[in-house]
Amino acid sequence: MSDASPHLAASPLPDIGHVTLVELWVVLKAGMTDFRRAPQFGLFFSAVYVLGGFFMLWLGAGHVTWILATSLGFPLAAPFAAVGLYEVSRRLETDQPLHWRDILGVVWNERTRQVPWIGAIIVFYFLFWTFLAHMIFALFMGLSTMTNVSQSWEVFLTANGLTMIAVELGVGAVLAFLLFSLTVVSLPLVLEKEVDFVSAMILSFRTVRQNLLVMWIWAGIIAVLSLIALAPMFLGLVIVLPVLGHATWHLYRRALCDRV
Repeated sequence: MSDASPHLAASPLPDIGHVTLVELWVVLKAGMTDFRRAPQFGLFFSAVYVLGGFFMLWLGAGHVTWILATSLGFPLAAPFAAVGLYEVSRRLETDQPLHWRDILGVVWNERTRQVPWIGAIIVFYFLFWTFLAHMIFALFMGLSTMTNVSQSWEVFLTANGLTMIAVELGVGAVLAFLLFSLTVVSLPLVLEKEVDFVSAMILSFRTVRQNLLVMWIWAGIIAVLSLIALAPMFLGLVIVLPVLGHATWHLYRRALCDRV
């Protein structure tokens, strides 16, 4: 449990259930319902992303080094924001009171449990992808890497440019789905139970593997909705992120079954 002592005995790993396509619609509606029941928490945690994005752009001001440096905090902070949304859904599910002190207290207490380890893995994953993306760019663009691409967009319309874009998208999609597979149920699992992060991530991967088609579609839904939400100056994220966060909790409930 989220407010339990870190010295409690380890919880048994739950069994993997079967998730259907219909349940994706069910969890999305449940996510919207949770957001409507407690919008103040969803708006608060999503505002961290939106305001943080504006701050990162302002601080970077076009300098890649600063943008990279400031963006490193995002993958590390993301699990804690997700934990806040999961905790709200958990309390709504069990009819527990919602108080700012309790919700933020849970997020704060997670710093001594398993969430920071998952956050650290996400950061390393992000760094690896950043390095790999630069390598792919250099491999296909060659001497054109010396070009100021912000003023010479036509370089991407060449054969090498289009191939590079296709490879970047393909490799990025594979790596994104792998990270999704490792975290989709591991984060809510370590919030609710006393499970180490390695076991939680392995179980999350197995859950995705056993519900592969449904999880592919769920990952696609997250990607499409997030992309659409970025369009109006990130403001769509204020609604999309909390709804998806709450929905992920309900998906976790359906994907993993407690042992009796």
